[in-house]
Amino acid sequence: MKQNEDSLLREKLKEYFGFSSFKGNQEAVIRNVLSGKDTFVLMPTGGGKSLCYQLPALLMDGVAIVISPLIALMKNQVDAMRTYSNDAGIAHFLNSSLNKSAVAQVRNDVLEGRTKLLYFAPESLTKEDNVAFLRKVKVSFYAIDEAHCISEWGHDFRPEYRRIRPIINEIGTAPLIALTATATPKVQMDIQKNLGMSDASVFKSSFNRPNLYYEIRPKHDVDREIIRYIKQHEGKSGIIYCLSRKKVEELTELLVANGIRALAYHAGMDAQTRAANQDDFLMERADVIVATIAFGMGIDKPDVRYVIHYDIPKSLEGYYQETGRAGRDGGDGHCLTFYSYKDIQKLEKFMQGKPVAEQEIGKLLLLETVSYAESSMCRRKTLLHYFGEEYPEENCGCCDNCLHPKPKIDAQASLRMALEALRDLGDKFKADYLASVLVGKNTALIKSYGHNKSEWFGAGADHDIRYWGAVIRQALIMGLIDKNIENYGLLSINAKGEEFIAAPRPVYITLDHDYDEEEKETDAVAPTGKGGAADEELFSMLKDLRKKVARQHDLPPFVIFQDPSLEDMAIQYPITIEEMQNISGVGVGKARKFGEEFIRLIRTYVEEKEIVRPQDMIVKSVGNKSGNKIFIIQAIDRKMDFEDIARAKDLDFDELLTEIEGIVNSGTKLDISYYIEQVIDEDKSNDIYLYFKEDAQSDSLDEAIEELGGDYTEEEIRLVRIKFMCEQGN
Repeated sequence: MKQNEDSLLREKLKEYFGFSSFKGNQEAVIRNVLSGKDTFVLMPTGGGKSLCYQLPALLMDGVAIVISPLIALMKNQVDAMRTYSNDAGIAHFLNSSLNKSAVAQVRNDVLEGRTKLLYFAPESLTKEDNVAFLRKVKVSFYAIDEAHCISEWGHDFRPEYRRIRPIINEIGTAPLIALTATATPKVQMDIQKNLGMSDASVFKSSFNRPNLYYEIRPKHDVDREIIRYIKQHEGKSGIIYCLSRKKVEELTELLVANGIRALAYHAGMDAQTRAANQDDFLMERADVIVATIAFGMGIDKPDVRYVIHYDIPKSLEGYYQETGRAGRDGGDGHCLTFYSYKDIQKLEKFMQGKPVAEQEIGKLLLLETVSYAESSMCRRKTLLHYFGEEYPEENCGCCDNCLHPKPKIDAQASLRMALEALRDLGDKFKADYLASVLVGKNTALIKSYGHNKSEWFGAGADHDIRYWGAVIRQALIMGLIDKNIENYGLLSINAKGEEFIAAPRPVYITLDHDYDEEEKETDAVAPTGKGGAADEELFSMLKDLRKKVARQHDLPPFVIFQDPSLEDMAIQYPITIEEMQNISGVGVGKARKFGEEFIRLIRTYVEEKEIVRPQDMIVKSVGNKSGNKIFIIQAIDRKMDFEDIARAKDLDFDELLTEIEGIVNSGTKLDISYYIEQVIDEDKSNDIYLYFKEDAQSDSLDEAIEELGGDYTEEEIRLVRIKFMCEQGN
């Protein structure tokens, strides 16, 4: 009998979908659904989740109700189902995009028994007339796709998903299948509890995607790096995710200006344009889609070769799901993310004004993302651990941390100290609290618990918070500490941790990456992608020439050209004033004032070494950025208040200063004294100016803050630094 069932299922799989065998857990899941049991499916992107409800729907009596979050996703799936059947009525969706006659047609097909799958958005499902209609219909089962939307701990929380269970009770109960590609143990528990399916059979596939290469790069000169990367992977399909619609549009425009077939996709565009852009990407009329996270859910394009995150996502679930859109055909997929701690601070600012509970959850999810981005541990190990799966290999051989490891140090004594401190403090605290106690950080919270008087307060002060963060993460990965699922983030020591205290053993950890952007700029040459590394010999010669020119002008070297500009010269080899103006951080003014000697040196070097120059790699800028530039220059000429300039261009103050720094570093002279006189005390302003003129070794903000002390704010230092660069360098 069992054999007959097996062959029947395989026959139907071949007949409807053209596959001769099931993938992973698919068959076991389908059998469970067919036997009328509640089913919970945790299957990574590309694992074949849709088939788990599509095949049983075709085989069972009645119509399967599929609840899905996006109209584009429903349309995509309905179109796909219709290609497997001669009857177009086999699958339908009911949502706000249909007119009255289309709705009547759908209902007619359902009542006649032609329809096996009926897709709803949760908002449509709750409408009274839909509930009344579904009461007349035999429901085979309910499928809740993207079920993580139920949990506020999930990366895409949708409050209306929490109303699904009461509505199902109203329509009439039938078995449930909940499916998601990303769920931590916490989210899984939340989904099952909310859907009233705690007794469901759980099918969990491995989250490991061995064909994906994970890489995090510091966020430095991102536009240029992305253009180089795409040109090195010409003709291949890729997705670039940005957090804001504005950035999506700016980046798309920049890519197009540089000869890349790119299209934008975000919720602010009209539905027709969005659908057309999606189709162009699927049909390979475009190579790159620049999108907000709305793009890609359920879009089955198997040959996406790279996914780039311009901005770090808000949660690791989001990151995992978005990177999971690469390499669904089993071929290579490169997951490249640009990370700056400033982006995290921006995301935290966006949370202000939301309910406190939501802010708390958001901050904890962000903390996990920061840990992942800054950690030097195997990325695969960290990701899989986050989803409750252990990865036994020490080196995955397919992430930046494993292929380019940093030196490791023995943290046996530190790990033991952290475990003992945790045992004594108790299980009411999170990782950052434990780290703060160990370094002796005297916060109000620590005082309120009296832990500033504990023997552990300051016991680890010879290391910083970041170091202790790495130690605590290692303890979590080794399974010596448990993280409370109900009260997310609270840590407690377990039996394995107690064993380690009793019999410690050597434990090697890699210290976290120090993603300090200011430091990055004064670093030795960093490679900028395959074939895009700077010429180290030329870079060194340019630095020597910069010192000489700086002495002649009695200026600090960074005023002449900053390191990223020299690095770019050592990649682009500019040999005319026009070419010099295209170098990062060099505009017309700087090129004319200091460029001649550098051009002579580069020209001689290129001739002697017979170098072929990569002139096709020059990044063209686009109009609207220069529009900003022109507006800012004219506004400063008219002595406009900086706050008014920022408002007019929809920038925050920090972004305005960054724009002005870019203008000034490119050699344009601006007089911002009028604004500085309004907002900074004259003595303070003189002190900062003198520091940059006489003491500064580089233009590093961090060094300036450290040297000048706490009486000077970051904004004050940046403003005076701009004035100094204008007067001395331009």
